[in-house]
Amino acid sequence: MKKYFILVLLFIPSLKAQAQYWQQHAEYYMDFKIDVSDFSFTGEQELVYTNNSPDTITKVYYHLFFNAFRPGSQMDVRSRTIRDPDSRIGSRIFELEEKDYGELNVFSLKQNGRSLEISQRETILLAKLNKPLLPGEKTTLEMKFEGQVPKQIRRSGKMSEEGVHLTMTQWFPKLCEYDSEGWHPNPYIAREFHGVWGNYTVDITIDKNYVVGGTGYLMNADEIGHGYAKKTKSKNKETLTWRFYAPNVHDFAWAADPEYAHDIVTSDTGVDLHFFYKPTVSIDDWKKLQYDSLKLLEYFEQNIGPYPWKQYSIIQGGDGGMEYAMCTMITGERPYPSLLGVTAHEMSHAWHQHLLATNEAKHPWMDEGFTEYATSHAVNYVNGVSPKFPNESSYERYYALANSGVEQPQTVHSDRYDFNFAYGASSYSKGSVFMAQLGYIIGEENLKKTIKRYYEDFKFKHPTPNDFKRVAEKISGVELEWYLNDWTRTANKIDYALDISDVIPNRVVKIKRKGRIPMPLDVVVSFQDGSSEMYYIPNDLLYLDSFSSDMIVGQKLEHPVYKNSLSKIKALESWNWVTPEYSFVVDGTKKITKIEIDPSKRLADVNSADNSISFE
Repeated sequence: MKKYFILVLLFIPSLKAQAQYWQQHAEYYMDFKIDVSDFSFTGEQELVYTNNSPDTITKVYYHLFFNAFRPGSQMDVRSRTIRDPDSRIGSRIFELEEKDYGELNVFSLKQNGRSLEISQRETILLAKLNKPLLPGEKTTLEMKFEGQVPKQIRRSGKMSEEGVHLTMTQWFPKLCEYDSEGWHPNPYIAREFHGVWGNYTVDITIDKNYVVGGTGYLMNADEIGHGYAKKTKSKNKETLTWRFYAPNVHDFAWAADPEYAHDIVTSDTGVDLHFFYKPTVSIDDWKKLQYDSLKLLEYFEQNIGPYPWKQYSIIQGGDGGMEYAMCTMITGERPYPSLLGVTAHEMSHAWHQHLLATNEAKHPWMDEGFTEYATSHAVNYVNGVSPKFPNESSYERYYALANSGVEQPQTVHSDRYDFNFAYGASSYSKGSVFMAQLGYIIGEENLKKTIKRYYEDFKFKHPTPNDFKRVAEKISGVELEWYLNDWTRTANKIDYALDISDVIPNRVVKIKRKGRIPMPLDVVVSFQDGSSEMYYIPNDLLYLDSFSSDMIVGQKLEHPVYKNSLSKIKALESWNWVTPEYSFVVDGTKKITKIEIDPSKRLADVNSADNSISFE
């Protein structure tokens, strides 16, 4: 017995240790030179990799993104075989001339000075370490690489349709992430990415006439000029070497063009917003955007959390809009509402991906959905409007998905959706509905507190869906496993219907659950005298106690749709999920004129036509 007891005591701490969060660390030093006559390049990279995991690392993987832009690549084949290809890609990769191919080749890789055996398979490189990397140890990986910038097709490349010379995103050999689930060597097929947190020091040597903007702080502004400093040293050389430093990021991106205008505005919190744009855009719109972007920053800082860096850049480039560390690339020749909208979305990603760095490939609904939710509110803030249903467009697109017959669970890897439409609607719209509907479940104030607490707990980390769920549970005091499971891990739907059979004269309201997802319900009864009452039916899976119930009920009264319009709210007995029907009696004798499930429209009922009944 004594021996058995001792073993138990020894075993418990080991389990606790394994449960602790950890993440790897990368210290990048890169020297990159590009010839703008043909957009070929060479580079050297020194990477100090720290193994903070409890595992021994025997190999490493790198992303080689540019190799996707060649006929026959996985990105090319996928685009030509999926039933609804992205219009920006289509067959464009397949039709590329050789001079416009993307190329990224590693021709030398050493560990602590000793050459490594490497194998390169399109967009992934595998290297076996000469010396295994033990837990807590560091190793230095030295690399030489060369390549060619592809014609701009998807996110990165040369000579975009708007004439931007270089959009250098996903451009360098980038170490794949290793986390508690192991390595993530996902081939590049135009979706998102997952990176190692670390610091970047990057030297970029390029024609002296080019203006460069991107991730990080420019460390030699007095030597460079170009809007970063007024006084500069002599530029007798044909090239300039730009030195950038980016602390605590998981990616590095930049863009360059000889015609870029470069403006800077500063927020009240001391963040410099840099803007890079060509003279072909509407200058007035880009000037207006600068001050509206200050308002966007203000909204995100107040409603999510402080922006921790002192710089953010909005750069004309790419093929639409895409977020990167400390910057975004957006197309600039667009009407102002679109320009503001894309800027708001990508700036929101500075929090929902570049601070709260979910695995975008596995959980795109978290970064895209949370971003889309915040974007709607941020744009309304800038425009000075307060609609009662700010996320309406997300709901409409989700309904289109739910009724399309092609919906897949949100657990599907982002590259493996059968339809691009299903990926987009699921990640952006259904992800946004997840957030808006959570406010319906736990109360808007609880949702606001959850978002801020999530930021504080998981900034500069790789949070998972369960991490967010647990924050919401701690804030609200209710259980949400059922919601996370049904909404994200299945294609189940919400569908409720009112049954009028006994409303008159018995005042009995009957409700049928036709969908598979059980939900709490707000049922509002309106009367002839103009008053209205809410009957709140909890879902039994919430496991509401009296404190949580009172808090959520109180918050429902404060929602814009209900504020100052309800004469009372009554919490009813819980509805268990196995029972298909529920009924309750409307109090009093006042004549009923209308009964409606969720007038706020936050309940994502796929068939709301039977959610409301009016009486003469």
